[in-house]
Amino acid sequence: MTQAQKILKQYWNYDAFRSLQEEVINSVLEGNDTLALMPTGGGKSICFQVPALMNDGICIVVSPLIALMKDQVNNLQKKGIKAIALLGGIHNEEIIDLLDNCQFGNYKFLYISPERLQTDWILERIKNLPVNLIAVDEAHCVSQWGHDFRPAYLKISVLKDFFPKTPFLALTATATQKVQDDIILQLNFKNTKTFKKSFARENLAYMVFKTEDKYHLMEQIFQKNPQPSIVYVTNRKSCIDISNQLNSLGFTATYYHGGLNISDKENNMNRWMNEEAKIIVATNAFGMGIDKPNVKTVIHLHLPNNIENYYQEAGRAGRNGEKSFGVIITNPSDIIHAETQFLSVLPDKNFLKLVYKKLNNYFQIAYGEGIDEQFQFNLSQFCQKYGLPALRTFNTLQFLDRQGVISLSQEFNESISIQFIISSKETLRYCSLNTNDEEIITNILRTYPGIYELMTPVNLTLISKKSGVSEEQVNRVLRKMHEREVIELITRTNDSIVTFNEIREDELTINRISKHLENQNKQKTEQLQAVLDYIQNETECKSKLLLNYFGESSAENCGICSFCINTKNKSADGNILKSKIIELLKKEPLSSRDLIKITRYTKDDVIFALQELLEEDKITINTNNTYTLS
Repeated sequence: MTQAQKILKQYWNYDAFRSLQEEVINSVLEGNDTLALMPTGGGKSICFQVPALMNDGICIVVSPLIALMKDQVNNLQKKGIKAIALLGGIHNEEIIDLLDNCQFGNYKFLYISPERLQTDWILERIKNLPVNLIAVDEAHCVSQWGHDFRPAYLKISVLKDFFPKTPFLALTATATQKVQDDIILQLNFKNTKTFKKSFARENLAYMVFKTEDKYHLMEQIFQKNPQPSIVYVTNRKSCIDISNQLNSLGFTATYYHGGLNISDKENNMNRWMNEEAKIIVATNAFGMGIDKPNVKTVIHLHLPNNIENYYQEAGRAGRNGEKSFGVIITNPSDIIHAETQFLSVLPDKNFLKLVYKKLNNYFQIAYGEGIDEQFQFNLSQFCQKYGLPALRTFNTLQFLDRQGVISLSQEFNESISIQFIISSKETLRYCSLNTNDEEIITNILRTYPGIYELMTPVNLTLISKKSGVSEEQVNRVLRKMHEREVIELITRTNDSIVTFNEIREDELTINRISKHLENQNKQKTEQLQAVLDYIQNETECKSKLLLNYFGESSAENCGICSFCINTKNKSADGNILKSKIIELLKKEPLSSRDLIKITRYTKDDVIFALQELLEEDKITINTNNTYTLS
């Protein structure tokens, strides 16, 4: 057993690596800059976690996904592996403490967002770390040709200057050949080795069904395939409505979207994972880190906005190797809806400028200030206050997020503001009577000195870290103090957290990032067109279409997609129709119109059958345009 296999067994309890994992790990251990394309569920994190644990020093992991960073850090810590995430909203003093821990505390992993690498003093501190590997997750974000370009990713190449002998590992689930080449160029890779897991999924049947009644067809699919399934939709309301409808039809269904609080997310997820609910209806907020091998069917009831997302979402079916289905159910109105949903709500420069200014005003951020400030945020309330269209505003905030101006974490939460309504002397007396709460209360008073005079928002995460307790425990203490009339407490419901990564500069900020806006809008238009081409194409194998999109050619049709099945059926029907025509012509000559009327087949089917019979010399056509046997 190799050292890598021993570590895999020790920490993950796996006996063997999955396809490509060992090859990627060996490449990294040899010191090569490595690009790994591994579809969703391929175990990308193992590829940097194992080699990092084999060597002295710390591995830097660059990722734009806050929730994924939190999840991976928690999982590593549960295994007894020391890991830290440098997220937005952390003040400089705390960052210094965390980086000190990385330098002197024998930590093995530092997860960091690409925006943090734009801060010079943080880069200077990172320069002094004993780095053994730099992993770049979601590496397609470095390319302007990718489906999620983030300019902050371009700064990663600076780490090459600091650590010229340290191997880089770039990881992504989906990237065209153009994007792969750009990743290698932008990250300044040397001695590059590329590993690609084929995008082909031989057990996954890609289906496109056109129907006027989507719900009836979905019901038929689930009756035929009652195993665990996912239904993807584009909005939260549809999650709830469709889940309720499926339950009323006798199925067991639940739902998942970014607006649920953490306990509801976990509860609904667990119901589906444990198969108390066989179907989960979800937005694209669902899926990250999900590894349920026996998913039979993934249905897209609304059109996805790009092929990359569709491939990843459909790919959550059939990971156990058994036949499974990735289905798009569409009708003629979907094209108009998709153009409205995705294209007409893209922001232009003027709207971008408007939203950015309103966002700063909303949180009372002065010009030249705001960096690292973090706020609870409710999109609906923000849009109502300024009379802004919700969907276009959300797209604008997402663009600001991708450009690194803000970080938008879409998590349902409660914001809490408090004010002490007893004197400081009485507060000390309260602490002496409630010694278990004293550490939390003391940290609140130190962090928010004006809390006796003003209603003050409290960052539960920060207080819990300073006090060494859970956020839930801090919450409990605050509610107890409120009940005992020690504090006034106000809670508000929010669906996001906004962190400002830069100081407010209005025109300078917008002029700098707006050059990317036109490219983004053009890219999104082209990506949607690729989806429309995919669903409208009725002359090619669906699997081949997807492979071609990712630059992978296939000579053979898959044999199981909707196109291949239809082709087989048509061929069988065609032979039946030809036999019927021959039997009819044995009795008398008939015109094509007669044959259409008698057989009740479509005009196209009858004409095609007649042409084949003529080519086979089984029939002839007379001068009066009637057909007879040869």
